[in-house]
Amino acid sequence: MAYSLKKSPGHLLRRAQQYGHDLYSKEVGSSGPTPRQFEVLHVVAQNEGLSQTDLVRHTGIDRSTLADMIARMMKKGLLSRKRTKEDARANAVSITASGRRMLKSAESKVNKSDNAVLAVLPKTQQSAFMKALTAYAEALDKMDEQGAAPARKTTKRKAAKRKAPAKRKATKKKAKRRTKRR
Repeated sequence: MAYSLKKSPGHLLRRAQQYGHDLYSKEVGSSGPTPRQFEVLHVVAQNEGLSQTDLVRHTGIDRSTLADMIARMMKKGLLSRKRTKEDARANAVSITASGRRMLKSAESKVNKSDNAVLAVLPKTQQSAFMKALTAYAEALDKMDEQGAAPARKTTKRKAAKRKAPAKRKATKKKAKRRTKRR
């Protein structure tokens, strides 16, 4: 069977996501939160003091991306975080007053863009579409819980950072051997 874009789930999902993102950007504008920032603000507002690990589970955003996002959102004054009393390694994330204002100003715009995303389909198909998307997201969540999700591709920069300490150790060992031989 020949490859067909019209039958490729990956391609179709990307097209749908791009359309949704374009509508979101048009409604929310450049001064509002990005879609992921909105998700984080929304989840944190609903679950004050949530740990970053729980935030990963709620949003589906990978751990390192989320940590970077939270740091940037803290610099903008939208979020705050502090170590939890239960686990000194865990951070509890909270939304600031500025974050609440941004969330509140974006909510109606996000709802409008979500409604426009669904409006492409006839009303009779919208419920089934949402049901299928929800089932898909839940299946992905279950895969993540079971550790069966495909590994995310490591960037060259991250791979280099991981290899660097090992290379330094190897170089030090070689230098020691050379010194001993002399």
